[in-house]
Amino acid sequence: MAKTYGYIRVSSADQNEGRQLDALNEIGVAQKHIFTDKQSGKNFERPAYLRLMRLLRPGDLLYIKSIDRLGRNYEEIQDQWRVITKNRSVDIVVLDMPLLDTRNGKDLMGTFIADLVLQILSFVAHSERDSIHKRQAEGIAAAKARGTKFGRPPKALPAGYETMRNLYQSGAISLNKAGAQLGVSKSTFKAWIDSGK
Repeated sequence: MAKTYGYIRVSSADQNEGRQLDALNEIGVAQKHIFTDKQSGKNFERPAYLRLMRLLRPGDLLYIKSIDRLGRNYEEIQDQWRVITKNRSVDIVVLDMPLLDTRNGKDLMGTFIADLVLQILSFVAHSERDSIHKRQAEGIAAAKARGTKFGRPPKALPAGYETMRNLYQSGAISLNKAGAQLGVSKSTFKAWIDSGK
């Protein structure tokens, strides 16, 4: 018996999948048939997506909210679309784009229109991913130019550091013991010495 599934993807764990979940619930997709990934759409090596792919059978129906939830790589979206619709004989419905409903227009014209729309939307999703990366890189470069430091702030030197440094450098105490006396790891203590502190 054919089953109906839903697929949700958000780019990171702190993003909310509520909008996509509401849309799938509204059309009656059972909670147990909704698969959610919280990671980038740059490729299809996603745990929930891979589980879903193992379950899909000919005649099943897959709902997604928008094409960019499937992925953001232009070629891979098209490849996956073909795998699902042609190889697996599963219908796909993209809720935000009614033209992308493989249940309709199974004739040559319908297939042509759906393929054309898919290509356009896949390209837009791919371009958006490239734009995001470019904006991130530009933002980081601008912040560095303004003197913004990235990463963890350097740990303040504890009281007694100079004494431990002198003892270590004179060979009177080991790296491990010096770090332990100061309450830091030996690598932190060594990094301080190597930086000339």
